Amino acid sequence: MIRNMVYAIALMSLIHGTAKAADRPNVLFILTDDQRWDAVSLNSKSVIATPNIDRLGREGIYFPNHFCTTSLCSPSRASILSGLYAHAHGVSNNFTEYPHDMPTWPGALHAAGYETAYIGKYHMGEDNDDVRGGFDYFVTHRGQGKYFDTEFRFHGGERKVVKGYYTTVVTEMAEKWLGQRDGSKPWALILGHKAPHSFYTPETKYEHAFDHVNVPYPASAFQIAGNDAWYQQRLDTWHGIYGPLFDFRKNWPDRTAEGVRDFAAMTRGYWGTILSVDDSVGRLYQLLRDKNQLDNTLIIFTSDNGLLNGEHGMIDKRTAHEPSIRVPLVARCPRLTAPENPRTVAAMTLTVDFAASILDICGAAPLARTHGRSWKKLAMGQDDKDWRQSFLYHYNYEKQFPYTPNVRAVRTAEWKFVRYPHGDGGPDRHKPDLFHIATDADEVRNLAGDPGCAEVQSRMQAELERLLAETGAIPDTMPIDEGVKQELPAAKIR
Repeated sequence: MIRNMVYAIALMSLIHGTAKAADRPNVLFILTDDQRWDAVSLNSKSVIATPNIDRLGREGIYFPNHFCTTSLCSPSRASILSGLYAHAHGVSNNFTEYPHDMPTWPGALHAAGYETAYIGKYHMGEDNDDVRGGFDYFVTHRGQGKYFDTEFRFHGGERKVVKGYYTTVVTEMAEKWLGQRDGSKPWALILGHKAPHSFYTPETKYEHAFDHVNVPYPASAFQIAGNDAWYQQRLDTWHGIYGPLFDFRKNWPDRTAEGVRDFAAMTRGYWGTILSVDDSVGRLYQLLRDKNQLDNTLIIFTSDNGLLNGEHGMIDKRTAHEPSIRVPLVARCPRLTAPENPRTVAAMTLTVDFAASILDICGAAPLARTHGRSWKKLAMGQDDKDWRQSFLYHYNYEKQFPYTPNVRAVRTAEWKFVRYPHGDGGPDRHKPDLFHIATDADEVRNLAGDPGCAEVQSRMQAELERLLAETGAIPDTMPIDEGVKQELPAAKIR
């Protein structure tokens, strides 16, 4: 029996490996860093115009309710590759390598006959720029990279500083690699942008693109009295609105009215970096069109996680608040939906769904283990009555960035419940959050402990426990919460 199964799998691999490239879509996976869900103009709240990103959604599928499962770069990137939660793949912080023996969807495509490449920001293993992941072509750099003149490590081992703006540089690398594909084999390329990660430095032509926009602190920054004390304690830190604002503010803490000017400058810089990303998407779209590969390519545009930009008095990500966990997602693939018949998929999709979805769309065998589900049927306009109605969010306290407690949260279409466990197995020492998302999208009314919501809170607590068990997170191990601290993170890891 086992021998027959092995033979069947080998036969399927052979079939996939010898099928015509045109029978299977190419994959262009464009990944930004820290881009909020409302930082594309398909979203009505966006200040930014992103016509090229929007075109993918207007000729394909827009997912307005897409979420990350850990709002932190490396854990989220590992979840995107593996289809697993952080507690399963093991990359729970920004300093851990992706396990070399952990399967990935690019690896599965490679086994099915695809040429694979990764170009740009990889960011798993802070100091490592070695070739990793089993890609046919791999170009990256150490850590965060720089907006100008980053030192890249090329596939043959050469390291060199490539002059120019990061977004343009990696786009040109992608264009070169794509230009060399002759169509004999399907291909899969992941393009990892630095933008819009801090420290926000727009391309010269976009330095003043948003000078005319008034940028106040969000109203929710001043509506945190009903929450646990750690909200207040974070305000003056590296991740608070009165703190350094990623070096946009030189003298801090600054609680003056004038301090909002530094916040506004930071926000305008963040927006400006995304304009160059949109230009990049337009260039790659045109290249694929010129090569007659556009309609045989699954193009996915997304980000690793969202970003708090002043909401609840917070900067950065990590928490389970909406701006932190909601991420843009658009996909263009005519074999899913014709360009003249675009769709919006309202269902809640997750970063752990990419592996299952991409392999399903490409006709490749699924990974043996996954926490995600394929959204192929949803993208084709078909009902999936068994689609998730809730999901788990998971984050572990970091000593390097001691501004956010351990987080365990569950979100449904209507409610969100968040626990902040201490990590010692004892009772929680922080008040939980309970938000009625349906009527309080800005999460300013914490209903935890409200007698009128006791039944809801109990039900959400039970759902959280169910999801932890379902994803294999029980026993739930985590670091000890050492509290919010005021010191700055080390300069090299900011």
